[in-house]
Amino acid sequence: MGDIGSYVNLPPGFRFCPTDEELVLHFLYPKAFLLPCHPNIIPDIDLQLHNPWDFNGSIALSSGNMYYFFSKVTDQYRVTANGYWKDLDKDEAIVASGNQVGVKKCLVFCVGGEESPVSTETDWVMEEFSLICNNIINYGLSSTNNSTAPAYKRRRKKKSDCKWVLCRVHERKGSTSNAGNSGQTFTDQDDNGTELSCLDEMFFSLLDDDLDEITTMQH
Repeated sequence: MGDIGSYVNLPPGFRFCPTDEELVLHFLYPKAFLLPCHPNIIPDIDLQLHNPWDFNGSIALSSGNMYYFFSKVTDQYRVTANGYWKDLDKDEAIVASGNQVGVKKCLVFCVGGEESPVSTETDWVMEEFSLICNNIINYGLSSTNNSTAPAYKRRRKKKSDCKWVLCRVHERKGSTSNAGNSGQTFTDQDDNGTELSCLDEMFFSLLDDDLDEITTMQH
């Protein structure tokens, strides 16, 4: 689907908020079988080369506090230089038209070695979507609304087609960076723990100015 330069980030005001089923059927499904995908906005990433706190809009597709990317399944692909993604054994079936077409795994990033007796769980979590190849092929061939169905028939013996996963990563709200040396809070919150948007902050700033002006006039 091209290199990172061919991908675009969403303009201000737009949000990429697909459902789990949409991620599997409209993005991972064509990616795995080398079919056209429009818009082509999710990049390919070697998961081993990146710590989750390094993700940004130039590495992954960024929408709100979520990061989306494709990764190729290889040996030890969930292990990075600083830690590893631990499977939480909370698999969830992705179902379309009565068929289970994919699986969603939940993982948490741990700092330290996978075989080490001491490792620390972080606040970075990942949902990893994978296909069930035979089912997704049958879904494509039986879908009367899918104009690409013949392509699945031609490629149904290519087992390597399903060696892609689609990942959605985010840091849990109210957490701090665990890169080990920053301690920076990633969300600015008010006293009630509610996140303030830029517009909210601007509104309260203007409100404070108006109150100051009223107080001055009264004196």
